[in-house]
Amino acid sequence: CLIRLVNMTIGKEINLLCNYPQSKRDVSSRLESKTKEVRLIAREFGKDFFDGSRSHGYGGFIYNPRFWEPVVPTFQKHWNLSENDSVLDVGCAKGFMLYDLQKLIHGLKVYGVDISKYAVDNAKEEVKDFCEVANATKLPFDDKSIDVVISINTIHNLEERDLILALLEIERVAKRGSFITVDAYRNDEDKDRMEAWNLTAKTVKHVDSWKELFNDVGFTGDYYWFFP
Repeated sequence: CLIRLVNMTIGKEINLLCNYPQSKRDVSSRLESKTKEVRLIAREFGKDFFDGSRSHGYGGFIYNPRFWEPVVPTFQKHWNLSENDSVLDVGCAKGFMLYDLQKLIHGLKVYGVDISKYAVDNAKEEVKDFCEVANATKLPFDDKSIDVVISINTIHNLEERDLILALLEIERVAKRGSFITVDAYRNDEDKDRMEAWNLTAKTVKHVDSWKELFNDVGFTGDYYWFFP
């Protein structure tokens, strides 16, 4: 995993998902099918988004250990996670990452929140009791009550004003550290691909603009980017 120190305020730019399997994305096909109606349906984050047509989102959101099992050891090493530590997933969907975290790190306490009632209602049974419907702008946890807060490709689905609130909430709740990933671009080619691919994100920025925002907000967590 490549680590690049940025400054003492905003933490590290680090790809903690370096072992997450990469898939070949058909960006041109997504662009052709991405109508205004399709985007509205996707942004409801209901059954159509998770388990409906591929044009509306995942096209079937089912558990597969090959995705998060390779990532858990990276998380564990980065924060030295062990028994009785706690992890919150903001944007947990059906709790697949939480399940693998709990399975591979004995005694870890896991929690998840998601805006989607459909996802929480259909969460993996083993972690369903630890997931609840909530907005990232108002996390239902006390100050510094969770050791590590993780949010993968979630907060960019908010308008910038609400996204800032979400960053402040993650900062408020996290005791030891946090990690987020957001839609971003480094150049015009990246930007074009992102505009073709993106269905749900309302805030997409150049990587340098993201860093400026994190610094302005006072977000001290680690971060990385999603590029389609």
